[in-house]
Amino acid sequence: QVQLVESGGGSVQAGGSLRLSCAAFGYTYCMYEMSWYRQAPGKEREFVSTIDSDGNTNYADSVKGRFTISQDNAKTTVYLQMNNLKPEDTAMYYCKTQRCRNWGQGTQVTVSS
Repeated sequence: QVQLVESGGGSVQAGGSLRLSCAAFGYTYCMYEMSWYRQAPGKEREFVSTIDSDGNTNYADSVKGRFTISQDNAKTTVYLQMNNLKPEDTAMYYCKTQRCRNWGQGTQVTVSS
């Protein structure tokens, strides 16, 4: 399986930026497609963005044009650049491997108005 370690969360004001990282360790087969999800208090976990090893990406409508997903050359670390953050982006952000359904522990993002 795969261990996922997220980092980069924090507290920012609306309009600010953060860059999340997700480092994957383990079975590379599982790392073909890696995604970001988020869960706000009292809400269900929701899809944010995904990238596969071919570089194909997809985004939730709510983050299109503001968030950018990318990966390192080794395809073992995935990044989420978040710009123009809004209070509604406040959530715990999780990394996930789609093939093996591994989840990280999450990193908290808090955006104040």
